[in-house]
Amino acid sequence: MALALFGLVSLGAAASMLFLREPMRVALALITSMTALGAVYGLMGVHFIAAFQVLIYVGAVMVFMVYVIMLLEVKEAPGSRRFSSLAVPGAVAGVLLAAALGAGLLRGGSAASPERGGETFSLVQFSSVFLSQYWLVFELTTVFLVGAIVAALAVVNVSRRRQG
Repeated sequence: MALALFGLVSLGAAASMLFLREPMRVALALITSMTALGAVYGLMGVHFIAAFQVLIYVGAVMVFMVYVIMLLEVKEAPGSRRFSSLAVPGAVAGVLLAAALGAGLLRGGSAASPERGGETFSLVQFSSVFLSQYWLVFELTTVFLVGAIVAALAVVNVSRRRQG
């Protein structure tokens, strides 16, 4: 019951991001969705992924996004269109995806997954693989995020000079 409730909260928050107008409210809806997904992972027994979901996505990435939104002072231009011209095809694709997922759930089949044959997931194993194979990608992502905030500051400064 709780799993379905958190799933519905996550789905509702994700859907509300499509209709909210203010960027800060969209970010708060995304934070709500990510937190509810963390709760879903926790209830499913994947506590390590749940902790990463909350710590990395909610705690770090979303704080960074909220900081950039507040820094840029994003305002909607008067007379701008509310929805993209791709809103209807996107909604149709979403309905088709939901129908396909529902049909898969009703059929009861699971995706082809390799048998785990007694393997257990350990934090030591994950840390070893992460630090030996993926550390460069992680560091490049950090540099990319810092570059994005520097670019955002440059855009804000240029637009403020033009207005003033």
